[in-house]
Amino acid sequence: MKTYYAISPAEYSRMNMKELRENFLLEGLFEPGKINLAYAHYERIIVGGALPGEGSLPLKAAQELAAAYFLERRELGVINIAGPGRILADGVVYPMQKYDCLYIGRGTDKISFASEEAQNPACFYFISAPAHKEYPTRHIPKEKAVQAALGSGETCNERVIYKYILPGAAESCQLVMGLTILAPGSVWNTMPCHTHERRMEAYLYFDVPPGQSVFHLMGPPEETRHIVIKDRQAALSPPWSIHSGAGTANYSFIWGMLGENQDFDDMQSVSL
Repeated sequence: MKTYYAISPAEYSRMNMKELRENFLLEGLFEPGKINLAYAHYERIIVGGALPGEGSLPLKAAQELAAAYFLERRELGVINIAGPGRILADGVVYPMQKYDCLYIGRGTDKISFASEEAQNPACFYFISAPAHKEYPTRHIPKEKAVQAALGSGETCNERVIYKYILPGAAESCQLVMGLTILAPGSVWNTMPCHTHERRMEAYLYFDVPPGQSVFHLMGPPEETRHIVIKDRQAALSPPWSIHSGAGTANYSFIWGMLGENQDFDDMQSVSL
């Protein structure tokens, strides 16, 4: 588990591009036959990736958690971004197609990830947050998500937002999670941009076509910079930073938030 420490706007303003990438970009989350984890001191989020092949991959508590098992004091949101797979949670099997989400509540002991086809493996992206109580595990396919169509082709940001884990749908302690799919010809996400004074956020960019990239914008509204991101790479967004991006082609991304509240619309919009 790699640890990322909290960065303030003052430190950010003095960073070069290498330092920005080292502190905010999550690379190498997905390796065949492995689970990779990143622990950040923004609300103590854990971001992880599991890419199972022939066998299953058990999720174990890393030493940094000082816990008997991974979800002893945490909750977990998982979205599959590739081939068909399954998740085993305390003896219950949950089939996971592409774009399916699984919320797993605190107290779930044994968790493992598997692919249905080794030649077309599942690819599981997950976010974990500290949890104060137990909520039931729940499987949410894409068609059962809360959907919102936004933007337009004229402004190159036509997209559909799929909200999976949020109050009134799949209940959680503090985790809010979903994905956004941009239409062909659209490249901008999260416009107009905003900050979250009471929450942090993480983005995973995926289905970025080969040879294409996303320019992820970050920083205080008066001092923005960018990080070039490739397929299946993620970015951490502190509460003081905007989080938006433009790609050289359309793509999808998973967003996950945790912090003081779960109000999806609690944000500070930035005027362009």
